[in-house]
Amino acid sequence: MNAPIVNTVALTRQLKDWRRSHADETAYRGLAEALKRLVLDGRLPLDARLPGERRLAEALGLSRITVSSALDRLRADGFVVSRVGSGSFTALPPGPAGRRDPLNHRDAAGVIDMATAVMPAGPHVHAAYAHALASLPAHLPGHGYGPVGVTALRLAVAKTYDALGLKTSADEIVVTAGAQNALALLLRSLARPGDAVVIDHPTFHHAIDAIVRAGLKPAPVALPSEGWDIEALTATIERVRPRLIYLIGAHHNPTGRVMTAGEEAAIAAGARRAGAILILDETLRELGFDASPPPPVDHGDHVVRLGSMSKSWWGGLRIGWIRAASGVVEALVRSRASMDLGVPIIEQLAAAALLAGDPAPLDERRRQLAAREAHLRARLAASIPDWEAARPAGGLSLWVGLPRPASEALAEAAARLDVRIAPGARFGVGGAFQRFVRLPFTLPETELDQAVDRLAKAWALLDRKPRRTPPRNEGVVL
Repeated sequence: MNAPIVNTVALTRQLKDWRRSHADETAYRGLAEALKRLVLDGRLPLDARLPGERRLAEALGLSRITVSSALDRLRADGFVVSRVGSGSFTALPPGPAGRRDPLNHRDAAGVIDMATAVMPAGPHVHAAYAHALASLPAHLPGHGYGPVGVTALRLAVAKTYDALGLKTSADEIVVTAGAQNALALLLRSLARPGDAVVIDHPTFHHAIDAIVRAGLKPAPVALPSEGWDIEALTATIERVRPRLIYLIGAHHNPTGRVMTAGEEAAIAAGARRAGAILILDETLRELGFDASPPPPVDHGDHVVRLGSMSKSWWGGLRIGWIRAASGVVEALVRSRASMDLGVPIIEQLAAAALLAGDPAPLDERRRQLAAREAHLRARLAASIPDWEAARPAGGLSLWVGLPRPASEALAEAAARLDVRIAPGARFGVGGAFQRFVRLPFTLPETELDQAVDRLAKAWALLDRKPRRTPPRNEGVVL
């Protein structure tokens, strides 16, 4: 896969306010800091070739000496590497190795878990299991295996799409053990090791892990300050010719934003031109605060949609599904036996009962989440005012910006104060997003208050520590 090339026009657009943001610094230092922040925030892809010095200077209205000095400073800090005969490429300095999994831990007394974004089950979930148990005898004479799932659940899922205006039959639904299992099945069935998978960046951390462990190559496209960068996405799709595209459109994890109908249509058209399968992850679709996301549209057989019960109803209800055309369903059935032999029947029956039952508990859950989100954001603003947290359109968590790239250090300091958080790098490729943390608002308000108090203390402890300044080349290269 060829290295991406940073578009000069797009880069200039992202740097439009850099002078005002760094007015107290010399021009080359301010430009270097602005470019560094774009890399740290994931808005510039890693290992991407930057425009030439002369071209960048002309686009920004600067002298070539200023641009050259800024790039020299970035090279010294490890954010740019030069390759003889090829140019300058974005990079990240060496940092903590490995991808830490916030779910890979043992529960401990007194620890506030702000790494797991999921709600506990309500009494309606218990009632659904009781209903499922009563319905189970009709299924016991069979062998219990099922490559596509029980008919009752597939019909219930199909009806949810019908209600949104997307005509769907039960034959287009494959039941899985959660959306993560659904993605793993799609990766195994539709791609081969070495294939590229285009993703938005940041994205769901377990999706990145699944792509990498399947032997595939994630091709990240940075999310702009709002919406999706359609120009960058379509250009990347055309350049890398991916087999699969994985995007979270409603509500995005971790940012909480929602893809517009026009954005979805443009990406689907780009996928069709490239002969790629577009996977739209909609596991958080039902958790909007104000308006509902745009209704799903039939863009063609190359678009696959994922859904789940785990985020909306209960994490322990490991039921997800794939809505796909017959060709994709057949490919899944052919390869599934090598991964699993289906999903437990009683879980499927409980999920069917919830989908066909009273929607009032889900309405109440949305109201509860909206109230907790507002509470958490207000507490953060009052206790740690230099953190940035915009209100998401929905979902389960805030994507919080820190004043400097210290999310790994913050996670370690918070753990010593019995708060578990997920640093931003977990949601990116190559160590990006060290300036962010994801903070769920799924806990009760009293626990959110305790978590914020401990995070404020952890942040204050970090501020007291002297920060290592990497060696820099302060000279101007002529």
